[in-house]
Amino acid sequence: MDTATITVAKLSESPLLRALSADLNTDLVDLHCHSTASDGILSPAQLVSRAKCQGVTLMALTDHDTVDGVAQAQEAGDQLGITVLAGIEFSSLWGRRSIHIVGLNVDLTSQELRNAISLREGLRLERAERIAERLHKRGFIGALEGGRAVAGESVLGRPHFARWLVEAGHVEDTARAFKRYLGAGKVGDVKVEWPQMVETIETIHAAGGSAVLAHPLKYGFTRTQLVRLLGEFSRCGGDAIELLCGRQNPTQTKELRSLMSSVTTELNGPQLRCSLGSDFHQPDQPWRELGCVRLPEDVEPVWNLWHTLHRDRPGHAMTA
Repeated sequence: MDTATITVAKLSESPLLRALSADLNTDLVDLHCHSTASDGILSPAQLVSRAKCQGVTLMALTDHDTVDGVAQAQEAGDQLGITVLAGIEFSSLWGRRSIHIVGLNVDLTSQELRNAISLREGLRLERAERIAERLHKRGFIGALEGGRAVAGESVLGRPHFARWLVEAGHVEDTARAFKRYLGAGKVGDVKVEWPQMVETIETIHAAGGSAVLAHPLKYGFTRTQLVRLLGEFSRCGGDAIELLCGRQNPTQTKELRSLMSSVTTELNGPQLRCSLGSDFHQPDQPWRELGCVRLPEDVEPVWNLWHTLHRDRPGHAMTA
């Protein structure tokens, strides 16, 4: 029996398979995307509708440090015939380096999840105020109010300041806003003491979810650093690595798989499972289009872990 057959056989034991409309070997899956609940352009319902048009049958809404859009996304999914998992992309630290950890299939009623979100809300507010103060000193008056106006009820972050800088005529586009003012090492790059990786993984597990290391190739780490990160993530109980995040060079995918195998050999433990997603934020980025990537058939997918789909309680509005 080959690996692809084993994958389907394992999944067939889970109720998740019955929630899907067809064969996961041919269906499109996207377990990393964003809505207006954080820094995306589309509302949760619009996002699910777009995913439907792209042929996605299983998706997770993974907004930054919030689950406010999940109930709306799941309602839209029910109407359109798409399985929508409750997810979140947590800001975290690995030592002194900032990383992101996606929580998939989390229980929205978990008190541990609520506490972790509330903590990050406070940290994000503090950071936003410091970013606005720094921009003010550079002559950009009204940055905090402008950022809040762009964000609306969403989690306020640097992308909202970037859009405000564009709307106010200070820069031509958001890419230039980050390059000049908000990117790494720039005036708006305010460091935050996010919870450490191990604490974040524990929070996700306490909420019944699976912890996935998001886009490991996008942190700018050396090969040695990546091996250390993957090893520590595994030792801390991490469940899966985001093997594919938007369209990427096949060589990069091959290299990441090699690093994962090295870590497995070093730890003499089970192979880390794999996840995937587009990291979709807005429609005009085809390399981040919903459902734009597929997992290789010879890896074990993260969804093999799931036996129950966590849903918000009927009629219960989830607040963070």
